[in-house]
Amino acid sequence: MPEAVLDSGAVSFFAQGSSRARALTALLIAAEMWPPVVPSAVLVECLIGHPGKDVQTNRFLKICDIRASLPELEARRAAKLRTDAGRGSAVDAIVVAVAEPDGVVVTGDTVDITALAANAVGVTVEAV
Repeated sequence: MPEAVLDSGAVSFFAQGSSRARALTALLIAAEMWPPVVPSAVLVECLIGHPGKDVQTNRFLKICDIRASLPELEARRAAKLRTDAGRGSAVDAIVVAVAEPDGVVVTGDTVDITALAANAVGVTVEAV
């Protein structure tokens, strides 16, 4: 089943709880792509390590499917996607690799994620 995979920009977007975030949540629920997947590497980018300042993000992350491990094949696939795209961070590449096949990456960084997804199997990009 396809999954929605979030990058750090998307985690921050959903954590803010705007009406647009609630609308996108409803769409993902209707598409049976909720709760979203968040690779643990994304936490490095969306948290600052201060409980008080991370409270909204941590509250949102409690409902997400945090993928704590990155299997070797996914890591190698992320490396290939990043090399082929010639851009994007390692974390961005992991997000796209986790979304394969046929998943949706929800992102605030459409330029890099779209470049990475261009070589991914069936991955689509949804901007926040």
